[in-house]
Amino acid sequence: MRALIQRVKSGKVSVAGRTIAEINHGMVILLGVGPQDDERNAAFLAEKIATLRIFEDREGKFNLSILDIGGTTLVVSQFTLYADTRKGRRPSFTQAASPELAEPLVEKFASLLRQQGIPTQTGVFGAHMLVEIENDGPVTIWLEK
Repeated sequence: MRALIQRVKSGKVSVAGRTIAEINHGMVILLGVGPQDDERNAAFLAEKIATLRIFEDREGKFNLSILDIGGTTLVVSQFTLYADTRKGRRPSFTQAASPELAEPLVEKFASLLRQQGIPTQTGVFGAHMLVEIENDGPVTIWLEK
């Protein structure tokens, strides 16, 4: 699994002009699933992200997690995180998991964040989404398991 985490002031997902999910102060997590991924990968990343200290304390140091600040997350499935651009000009996505494998793992990942006490919203799997991200910092972190 691959997660591109962005610390945000706000995030929003719209489908066909309708807002599906919206958060304030927290993280937008773009999540890609590979063909060998399973629930253990989802659990590892969910725990790591929940405790990742990327929010500033009173002294401006990255000492606080999303749990510490009472933040929210927005999880957006993004198979393009598995793009292979080594050959030619058009990316190949053969390294991304099939939708039958990826969709339940994205849902499991979001559920695991919720179980840790983090209010979590999601985009719509497989839909063409407009994702608005107000990156705070900017802080963008890449995680892979």
